[in-house]
Amino acid sequence: MPMAGKNQLHLARESRILPTCFEFLAEEARDLYLSENVPVIHNVPSALSFHRNWVCPNIPVIIKNAVNNWPALSKWNLKYLSTVLEDKDVSVALTPNGLADAVVDGYFVLPEEKQMKFPEFAELLENQGDGSGIYYIQKQNSNLTEEFQELLEDVEPEIQWASESFDKKPDAVNLWIGSTESVSSMHKDHFENLYVVITGAKHFILHPPTDQPFIPYELFPAARYKDVASGKCVTELCKDPDAVKWIPLDPVKPDLNKWPEYAKAKPVHCTVHPGEMLYLPSMWYHHVSQTEGTIAVNYWYDMEYDIKFNYFQFVEKLVASASEDR
Repeated sequence: MPMAGKNQLHLARESRILPTCFEFLAEEARDLYLSENVPVIHNVPSALSFHRNWVCPNIPVIIKNAVNNWPALSKWNLKYLSTVLEDKDVSVALTPNGLADAVVDGYFVLPEEKQMKFPEFAELLENQGDGSGIYYIQKQNSNLTEEFQELLEDVEPEIQWASESFDKKPDAVNLWIGSTESVSSMHKDHFENLYVVITGAKHFILHPPTDQPFIPYELFPAARYKDVASGKCVTELCKDPDAVKWIPLDPVKPDLNKWPEYAKAKPVHCTVHPGEMLYLPSMWYHHVSQTEGTIAVNYWYDMEYDIKFNYFQFVEKLVASASEDR
């Protein structure tokens, strides 16, 4: 066989090998240690058992009865918060559609950040859906400790057994207040995440890191929403010309004609109710929606950049190589 023909045959074989290996990777993970549902435990784990059973194997778990002593569970609602934060200026994300930090019409679009009194935000939240925009408290800069110090006495500044397990304090403690219109598009974080729901419910669509080969990433120009009239937004390109690498796929209604590989992924669904905590391991993909009037607090602990991260990066390079060959 001529050399050119041998090279083409070799490339054809290689193009089939990697996709087969990716499928084996995901299937073996499901066979060995992942389940179709997020496990639930009913008691607070010790630092050792939490680390051994959930952190080391990188498995999510819903923990009940972990925050039974929090005053927030009985006190927090929009009326109470409006009283406690009556004169407080707070940072609020505004979008026309509830999609902040998401791909919309070919752009990666950031929300407009607005400052307003908390009671004004609460009134807007209760009247959302009238065409005046979607408002969401979701600033991920440890806003609970930096901006809402008045509320700290109603929760814990850290999850003690988690801090002991991770051998560190949380990097950030965030407050989330929003409505059913607010959605977090699918993404992953370099944090170990402990997510506590106070009121309402949070719906998670999860994918383990081993589903990475089937989840599409693309580059998009960055843009930001701009409020031009009482919640009416236009999209403006950001001055920074760098494109943003993001997941354009919506796992709620995936376009399998456009991204057929996603059919090989196996999403895991779970709902977190008031008083429950979800441990969401680092590098797990997640899409988040919620019921009306949901209030939640999450604790981010920086992940360990160990062999798990090393393997994730390795698979990421293989996925990129396979995409170039197609």
